[in-house]
Amino acid sequence: MNFDSSPIAAIATAPGRGGIGVVRVSGKNISSIVEAVCATKGAELQPRHATFTNFVNADGSVIDQGLALYFKAPHSYTGEDVLELQGHGGPVVLQMLLTRCLEAGTDIGLRMAQPGEFTHRAFLNDKLDLAQAEGVIDLIEASTEAAAKSASQSLSGAFSKTIQELVDKITNLRMLVEATLDFPEEEIDFLEKSDARGQLNGIREALQAVFAQASQGALLRDGLNIVLAGQPNVGKSSLLNALAGSDVAIVTAIAGTTRDKVIETIQIEGIPVNVIDTAGIRDASDATDEVERIGIERTWAAVKTADVIIHMLDANRGPTRADEQIVERFPENIPVMRIWNKIDLSGHRPAIDRMPDSTHIYVSATDSQGMDLLRGELLRLIGWQQTGESLYLARERHLIALKAAHDHLEMAAQHAAHDSEATDPALDLFAEELRLAQERLSSITGEFTSDDLLGVIFSRFCIGK
Repeated sequence: MNFDSSPIAAIATAPGRGGIGVVRVSGKNISSIVEAVCATKGAELQPRHATFTNFVNADGSVIDQGLALYFKAPHSYTGEDVLELQGHGGPVVLQMLLTRCLEAGTDIGLRMAQPGEFTHRAFLNDKLDLAQAEGVIDLIEASTEAAAKSASQSLSGAFSKTIQELVDKITNLRMLVEATLDFPEEEIDFLEKSDARGQLNGIREALQAVFAQASQGALLRDGLNIVLAGQPNVGKSSLLNALAGSDVAIVTAIAGTTRDKVIETIQIEGIPVNVIDTAGIRDASDATDEVERIGIERTWAAVKTADVIIHMLDANRGPTRADEQIVERFPENIPVMRIWNKIDLSGHRPAIDRMPDSTHIYVSATDSQGMDLLRGELLRLIGWQQTGESLYLARERHLIALKAAHDHLEMAAQHAAHDSEATDPALDLFAEELRLAQERLSSITGEFTSDDLLGVIFSRFCIGK
C-alpha cells in the first residue's frame, strides 16, 4: 500500500440500501469542497456541529439533502480536516455525491481512498496505535457479543496500555543494566540494590498473565472450527441440529443423505463455533454415486483443517472395524472427541469418560441428552476459561510477539542467574535479551513495525474505513 498526503474521499457506509449513507472526505485544505458541495448560503460549517443542508451539483441542482459535519484538524478521526456528508443510503445517490466531491476537489488533488486508508492516517497521525487500529476492524467483524466487547477494549486502548506498562518496566530494567555496564568501576551494584532479578521475575509473570488473556481473546476473535466426522447415519446431522437449536441439516434414516459439508455458526459461552457437518465416511466402493464419492473426499479435506474433530459413533451398535479405520486416518496433531450417539436406543446415560488418549461422551442428539456435557468439554479441550475479566481480542501476530518476548525474557533470566562480575559478557547478553523483548512488545502497538506489515493489516479494511 503506497500512501501519499493527497486528500481522500470514499463512501463510508456499507454497500446496499439503507436509511442513511455517509460520504467521508479527509485531508488538508478541504474548505473548497465544503463550499462547492454544501449549499450553506455563504455560512461556514461550525466544527463539530451538524448542519442541515442541500448537497448540490456544479450547476446548483440538488443531489440530496442531509447533515454536513466538519471536523477541524487535529480533532478528527484521521487527525486531518474531515468532512462527513450524511444523506440517504441509496447506492446511486451516494455514488452521485461521491462523484461530486471528487469533481469539486480536482484542484486540490482529491482522490478515492484505498482500503483502510482513513484508519491508516489515524495511525500515522497518532490518533490510534496499531493495536487500536486493528480493534476497529475487529469490532466491525465481531460475530458475538463477547467478541464485540473485547474488540471495544482493544479500540479504547486497554490492550495497548497493558503492553506499554510492560515495555516501561523492561525499559527501567534496561536502564539499571546499562548503568552497571557503563560504570563498572563504581562500588554500587545497581542490579543487586534494585533487585533486578526480582523485577525481571515480576515482568515475566505479568507477561504470562497478558498472554493468557490474549489467548482467550484470540478464541473470541477467530472462533473454533469443529468437524463432525463418522460413518453414514450415525447422527452427525442430528447433532448439528441439536447444537444449532434448529433444523439446519436434513435428517433421514437413509445413509448418505449429507452429500456436501453443511456449516452452521453457533455460540458457546460467547465463542463463535463453526460446526461443519460432513458426508458420512465409508469406502469409496460403497458410495452410491459420484456425488457421494466427492462428498467423502471433501469430508477428509475438512478434517485436515479442523481445530477439533468430533468422531461420531453409534452407541447402539458399538464400535466397528470401519470406525477404527476412520480413526487411523485422522491427523495426529488435531484433538479428537468421540461422541457416542443414540443413547436413547442403547440404554446408556449421558456421561463423559476422559481417557489418556481420548475423551468419550455419551449423548442423544435426537432429544438433546448430554449436550451440556459436550459443550463444556469442547471449551475445556480448547483451553477456554471464563474468568469474568475483560479480554483482549488478540490476533495471531500479537500472540507471536508475546511468545517471542516471553522467550527473550526467559533467556535474560538464564543470563541473570549467573553469579558474574559486572564486566562479564553474560551481562551484555542479559541487556540484549531485554532489548529484543522490548522490541517485540512494541511491535504490537506499532512502535517497531515494518511498512510491509502495515500494508497487510490495513488492506483488510473496507474502503471508507
